[in-house]
Amino acid sequence: MAALPVFRWRLAPDGYATYRQLRARGLRPGGQPVAAQLERPRRRRGPLVAYLYRVDLAKPVRPMTPARWAALAKANAARRRCPQCRADAGYVIPASLGMCVPCAYPEGSPHGIAA
Repeated sequence: MAALPVFRWRLAPDGYATYRQLRARGLRPGGQPVAAQLERPRRRRGPLVAYLYRVDLAKPVRPMTPARWAALAKANAARRRCPQCRADAGYVIPASLGMCVPCAYPEGSPHGIAA
């Protein structure tokens, strides 16, 4: 297996893009292997690495279908529903609490100060 070409941060040649750069152009890697990598040196730690894909081999992003939109809406609604009181909290339930704020702190605010 051949080693990947390594480029310094911000010095990759044209024709390569990161996953996020592909998405910004409406593209996806489309099953192609990683073509190269970027490395950004850091002090006292290993370098930051970003993988690059060839733009000419990228494929267009698949469009959202009505079924995908419905599944996404259902998943987002589940993230807003409190498992304790089963009410829609109106915001995404924090993973750190695992329930809505009124259920987590029934006696008042989180720091014991009355509202």
